[in-house]
Amino acid sequence: MPKGVFVIIPAFNEALSIDKVILEIPAGVEEIIVVNNNSSDHTSAVAKNAGATVLDEPRQGYGYACLKGMEYAATKNPEIIVFLDADYSDYPEEMVKLLKPIIAEQKDMVIGSRVLGQKENGSMTPQQVFGNWLATRLIKLFFNVSYTDLGPFRAIRWKALQKLNMEDKTYGWTVEMQLKAAKNGLKITEVPVNYKRRIGKSKVSGTVKGTVLAGYKILSWIFKYALS
Repeated sequence: MPKGVFVIIPAFNEALSIDKVILEIPAGVEEIIVVNNNSSDHTSAVAKNAGATVLDEPRQGYGYACLKGMEYAATKNPEIIVFLDADYSDYPEEMVKLLKPIIAEQKDMVIGSRVLGQKENGSMTPQQVFGNWLATRLIKLFFNVSYTDLGPFRAIRWKALQKLNMEDKTYGWTVEMQLKAAKNGLKITEVPVNYKRRIGKSKVSGTVKGTVLAGYKILSWIFKYALS
């Protein structure tokens, strides 16, 4: 494990899964940062007991939580930031696959692609599959950058992440990062990651409201950059 790796995990009501995620992160990371995003369950206590640093972000939103984690990481002189979901749908031990291109090939950002990996049946909803397909094709059309997925499991050099000036507070975080990475000329690659059914119900794809809002934010970011 290279030095200076920090893991940021946004978490909203993930008390049933967060400890499993933390305990399967490979040894050697500098710090695991769980951002408790206004949970009403015991997410915070479970994460602390599993050994993570827990920050509280009462403003609801995936982007808010990620920005909170970055604000804290900025005080620690990180080299690489890994973003990982709290629902145990990813395989945390595959983090080494995301880090390898950064270390061995001098890449700036690595996306863990569920499309290139193996997905358990039912792990992604039809609307997630279609949304990924549409978004990645629009990015290819407008920006000539090939992605296969907007997967949240990703690693990025801290200095590269700072250049992106991330803004999105809610559902558009992943696509904003990938669009800005393309526009800023970052060295980007994807690696296949495996994906399984999450523990509990998704707060985004598991609801009509979440699905609609996520789709809107993703498309709005794409067209905002396409027209700028």
